[in-house]
Amino acid sequence: LRHFTCLKFVVRKFTGRCELQRICYNNKHGARRTLKIGMTFFLSVKRDKKLLQSALSVHPDKVEKTIDDIMALKKINPDTNPQLGISLQASLLQIVGYRSLVAEVEKLRREPYDCENPEHEEMLMKLWKELRPDTPLTGRISKQWCEIGFQGSDPKTDFRGMGLLGLHNLLYFAEHDKATALQMLHDSLQPKHKYVNLDFAWYSFAIVGINITDLAYSLLVTGALKTHLYNVAPEMPSLLHFQQTFCYLMQEFHRFWIEEDPSDIMEFNRIRSKFHRRILRQLKNPDMALCPHFSASDLHLVNL
Repeated sequence: LRHFTCLKFVVRKFTGRCELQRICYNNKHGARRTLKIGMTFFLSVKRDKKLLQSALSVHPDKVEKTIDDIMALKKINPDTNPQLGISLQASLLQIVGYRSLVAEVEKLRREPYDCENPEHEEMLMKLWKELRPDTPLTGRISKQWCEIGFQGSDPKTDFRGMGLLGLHNLLYFAEHDKATALQMLHDSLQPKHKYVNLDFAWYSFAIVGINITDLAYSLLVTGALKTHLYNVAPEMPSLLHFQQTFCYLMQEFHRFWIEEDPSDIMEFNRIRSKFHRRILRQLKNPDMALCPHFSASDLHLVNL
């Protein structure tokens, strides 16, 4: 770290620019820039450590003032470097927004499904109506839930692992990309459905949705999803960005399942692990954005 600090000092003397200036001027807005700025804040030298490291967890309303303080600390004149402040503010909003998103997603994941909560029950009923619009549900406890991929007569038990997050994601997918969700549900119910000249085994739609929610959650909390979200969210990543990512992962997993041509559902864990590794490889590219190919992109949240 001492050698790194000395090197930064020499480069600043030679270029006349501090590290933050070099990062912003040499990298376009997105993951490349924001990841480097985040690392610079985290590895800041003792003299700057308190301000720069605290900036990583500052409230979004305080981002503008924090950037002003950082530029003053670095002795950067905002009048002669107007674009620098704008660039730093956008990147810091992405960083603090990602932290806020992790907290919001974690809160949903930890909230258990409560059949006594009218809002929870309403969401579940909406899910049924979106996926089975022409089939009335005969009762709250019913084997009919298996028709949309739950394991038993009460979906409540299937939400234990991902809590309300799983229900939120499934409902978002069903509402915002209904045609694709219905097609995937139809395909999943066919044990030997012919699709692109391939026979593939059935899977449980809702259970796979909860499982892919777990995969998306893992990508988020480990930081792997920073690459994608920093490249698609101009400023603060939101829950909608996360739900769009879930929709993309659902559709891509469906394609991947078909390509793998499993002999039966017992191969699910192997295929899921292989799919997870493929997504992780893609996200190692700092220019990567998991481009959505579904109608939810009409929300114009994705900005490449």
